[in-house]
Amino acid sequence: MSDIKVDHIMDASGLYCPEPVMLLHNKVRDMTEGQVLHIVATDPSTQRDIPKFCAFLGHDLLRQDGDGERFEYFIRKGAE
Repeated sequence: MSDIKVDHIMDASGLYCPEPVMLLHNKVRDMTEGQVLHIVATDPSTQRDIPKFCAFLGHDLLRQDGDGERFEYFIRKGAE
């Protein structure tokens, strides 16, 4: 599936804005710097919200994939 080593997985399938980003914020808070989170979502707004979340808070968006119904993101937690 992926060559990215994942430390945590967050399934936000079936949730709609702002819930995926709220869950993401809480999940990232519990991670340590450098850990990677794989996010699965079904809300198309995550295509906009998750990259902005990463840019604003200094996390690395390693990969973003989607087929119009399912969206996947891999982010590495940055320094706090």
